[in-house]
Amino acid sequence: MTQQFTSYDDMVAQVIETCGPDIRLATILGLGKPNRLINALYDTVKDRSDLSLTIFTALSLNPPEPASDLESRFLTPFVERLYGKDFPRLKYADDMKAGKLPGNIHVEEFYTQPGSYVKSAQGQQNYNSLNYTEVADALSTKGINVVFQRVSANDSGEYSLSSNTDLTQDVLDRIQQAGQPRPFCVGEVDHNLPWVGGKAVMPSQFFDAIVNVTSTNDQLFALPRQPVSDSDFAIGFYASLLVKDGGTLQVGIGALADALCYALVLRHTDNALYRKIINALNPDVLASDLVREYGGYEPFETGVYGCSEMVNEGFRVLVEQGIMKRRVVDDLALMRKLNAGQLSAAEQETVESEGKYLRGGFYLGSPEFYQWIEEQGAQPNTLEMDRIGRINSVTGPDYELEVEQRRHARFMNICMMATPLGGAASETLPDGRVVSGVGGQYNFVSMAADLPEARSVLMLHAARGDKQESNVRWNLSNLTIPRHLRDIYVTEYGIADLRFASDEECIQRMLSVSASGSVTSLKEQAVAAGKLKASFDISTIKQKNSPEILGKRLAEFRRNGSLIDYPLGSDFTPVEQKLVTALQILRRSTSTTAGKLQLIYRALTTQLPDYEEEVSRMSLSEATSLKEKLTARLLRYALFSIE
Repeated sequence: MTQQFTSYDDMVAQVIETCGPDIRLATILGLGKPNRLINALYDTVKDRSDLSLTIFTALSLNPPEPASDLESRFLTPFVERLYGKDFPRLKYADDMKAGKLPGNIHVEEFYTQPGSYVKSAQGQQNYNSLNYTEVADALSTKGINVVFQRVSANDSGEYSLSSNTDLTQDVLDRIQQAGQPRPFCVGEVDHNLPWVGGKAVMPSQFFDAIVNVTSTNDQLFALPRQPVSDSDFAIGFYASLLVKDGGTLQVGIGALADALCYALVLRHTDNALYRKIINALNPDVLASDLVREYGGYEPFETGVYGCSEMVNEGFRVLVEQGIMKRRVVDDLALMRKLNAGQLSAAEQETVESEGKYLRGGFYLGSPEFYQWIEEQGAQPNTLEMDRIGRINSVTGPDYELEVEQRRHARFMNICMMATPLGGAASETLPDGRVVSGVGGQYNFVSMAADLPEARSVLMLHAARGDKQESNVRWNLSNLTIPRHLRDIYVTEYGIADLRFASDEECIQRMLSVSASGSVTSLKEQAVAAGKLKASFDISTIKQKNSPEILGKRLAEFRRNGSLIDYPLGSDFTPVEQKLVTALQILRRSTSTTAGKLQLIYRALTTQLPDYEEEVSRMSLSEATSLKEKLTARLLRYALFSIE
């Protein structure tokens, strides 16, 4: 019989009574965390020396915090609007970031909010490097005695795992298989969490206890959509050429994913404009063997099937634009007939009424996106939330079914840096500090090798920052993807197909998509290692692979509005969008003393417009102190410089 609680304190007391003094909590990643319940347990244990708490989790999400007065002026109203004034920040995450976890509390995360613990010794020491598909096995060795998850509820007494079907069931299965007692399973009902049907639905007895605090009305955590740069767009458009009609798509998150999905939308809805942009980037790429064999540039007739650990904003747009529409069913015989074009009318109706065009393990996005999830989740033939053991692996007993469902699979992901020999560093810095985590990236690359017709595509910027520091390095420590699993890389300067290529071919192809300022050094290192002939010509690469040339190629499309900063929509107001760009300029320009002095001189000696709306939004309209007046002047100059 499921126990019902209406108080966090009572629920915590029951957890302590059930688990004893050594509480070992597994709680789901991302949106599925019941923040207030976790905080209540954390506060209780923190104040009691007779208790200990170990938390096993991932992706502990907290709203952004300002690092300066100017950032505070921008972020405070924005955060209150997007998250609400009383959003429950995860206290253990804040304490770990500050190095203040108490001695009786330990936290292990296998994936972190990107960059959140780079400067935290506790965060770095407590990171656990695991493939997403290994997490359930790992947790079965940790002595888990309690599980927390946020759920949605219906009037029939059922609960939906909704945002997170990824791990809970797999973890409980592995614990049972290991012959260990089932953990005390607690669900917290969130009335704002979308109801998702199908495999996400659990019977009432699945949970040992349910806590439902009706006064809790927190907004769901949202990911603000970021502006898309010229290099982001170039990468996205190149990558879009590798998606095959009738295929399968897995996509990551961020500006590169937004650029890719927008490019796919243009390919489908305005093909002439799409080709014009592609031709501006590279007039030869449409006729390449790689695009002809593994991708395409025509509108989508059959459409694509989405199968991705994370369902995000880009998938919403692809569904709405009629691109993600290829349905699959969990019936091998029927899938074979479907792919062979041999369905009867009745079988076709079964596919249309029961098949799914999108399958995911967890979801995360904007408030608008969550409304869409609610609509999709209520239908029987659209979205299926499933276990990560099914999403991120194809080598189990259903391999033949996966082959039929995931035709022409494209696993589109992001890495930080790569080597000319094909290795990728996606989550760990050369000194060993973790930026985020492996997550599912190795799984994606592995699946691309296991499935016929599949390809892994790793997207990265060829260079970063004002100094154009190369992201293609001859030597890289702490690789996420070894070079023997190399496949396709895409940068803003093109596509490098490394699969089954010799080392010299890999180097030549990676140099062709590297930044102009780095190719001489990369060539010299490759030649010195005996990996590349000294006669390899890099003169054309040095001439064309620069941000200036790229900007000129895309300038027409920026001017006429074909390429906008927020192609999938924005959580910022139009005024805030301008301020985001201006604040980025100020951050870059003030990173050095010389840059700061130069910026101040230009701001004070340039005649500037008032920018009343923007200055008012930053609460600087009535600046009184010298500091505020200078800050307002610098802001106006930054706004002036982007016009």
